[in-house]
Amino acid sequence: LVDRRTELVGLVSRPALVEGLNSGAQVYMADFEDTITPEWATILDGQRNLAHAYAGTLTAEIGGETRIPNPDHATLMVRTRGWHLEEANLAIDGEPIAASLFDFGVCVATNAAAAVAADTGPYFYLPKFEGPADALLWHDVLEWTEAELGLAAGTIRVSVLIETVGAAFAMDEILFALRDHITALHAGNWDYLFSMIKTFAADPEMVLPDRDSLGATTPFIRAFTELLVSTCHRRGAHAIGGMSGVIPDELDPARTAPMVRKVTVDKRREAGDGFDGTRIGQPAIVDIATAEFDRVLSYRANQLEVQRDDVYITASDLLTIHTSRGECTESGLRTAIRTAVHYIGEWLVGIGAVAIDDHLEDTAMAELCRAQIWQWRHQTVRLTNGVVVDDALLDRLFAEELAELRVHLGEPAWADGRYERAAELLRAWSSLDDLIPFFPIAVAGNA
Repeated sequence: LVDRRTELVGLVSRPALVEGLNSGAQVYMADFEDTITPEWATILDGQRNLAHAYAGTLTAEIGGETRIPNPDHATLMVRTRGWHLEEANLAIDGEPIAASLFDFGVCVATNAAAAVAADTGPYFYLPKFEGPADALLWHDVLEWTEAELGLAAGTIRVSVLIETVGAAFAMDEILFALRDHITALHAGNWDYLFSMIKTFAADPEMVLPDRDSLGATTPFIRAFTELLVSTCHRRGAHAIGGMSGVIPDELDPARTAPMVRKVTVDKRREAGDGFDGTRIGQPAIVDIATAEFDRVLSYRANQLEVQRDDVYITASDLLTIHTSRGECTESGLRTAIRTAVHYIGEWLVGIGAVAIDDHLEDTAMAELCRAQIWQWRHQTVRLTNGVVVDDALLDRLFAEELAELRVHLGEPAWADGRYERAAELLRAWSSLDDLIPFFPIAVAGNA
């Protein structure tokens, strides 16, 4: 975990694990959170596959060939689900266990010994922190686990996703609470924007503009990422940059070339800002991301010595939305509706990583789109064309975008009704007085 210049996130299926470990990235993060759906069979299959990966017995049929991880494969990390989710299939004293504890507990109990024997270790990514209390709770879990399993102190190493407003204001406290186990903080930009909407749902001054106008150079987002780098390096932890899910078109590279160039620019900026690594969602852009960090790091494994003493971030810098220079447009609202309906439709049938508009989208993007639709309707936002976002407008746009999506996806994909069901749920959530915290919980409640 010393060199983490490129981290690839992906599924816990056998083919995804083999391809991810052989991708050329320094780290492969096997994901139980945003890129899969929480069906019991999927979770158990993922745990079985991880056991094979740690034991050195993982194989996968890919393209008609049996493939195994290369000897110099990427370091394996595992992202658990968050504290907000339960695993209903295992109860302790009659109560469902926290999904995060299930994912962590099964993985570490099954694989810690094998991981240590293979000269690596049980390494985890922990999501959805809201503040220091999450870190203190995980500290107790990690200390207890090491004692129970007879592991040396500090064997279990974790990285934390900073993806909520509360966590952004508590990075020092999180690093301190987990000081015996933590290796890095990751800037989870899309979830961070989702958290901004949730945290300030009732404040009309905190309305976010079109998603496409919000990026790494948006002032309040840049304040967040620069604070993360300076905080991490002051405490001796790695800073891992934001996610890129661009899917290059292998048959027509020119068509997706502008998006690939944007990845290059983003990763070049991250490396220049002091990040020690970055995260991507496609093996096809591992070399692109790696090249930009190689350019800055050269022979160094990281740049912890870059302290960023020039960074001085205030609460106002983190919370001043109006400097984003974005607008609220009908096109942006249509994109949010179309993306959320498409993603949730796939999620309803067990697909958690979905290719949409040449990007591999996960739950984080769907949550942001869903929350933004709710926010604009709740705050009766006036769009740039003068139209106010109300129920009548949403009814019309949902109908039009659903029809457009039907043409785009085709009748065979449409036949089972998943997208119409997704639109029905999304439209209902958009008119509620309160923003639902997480859509997977709401779906379970409507099952």
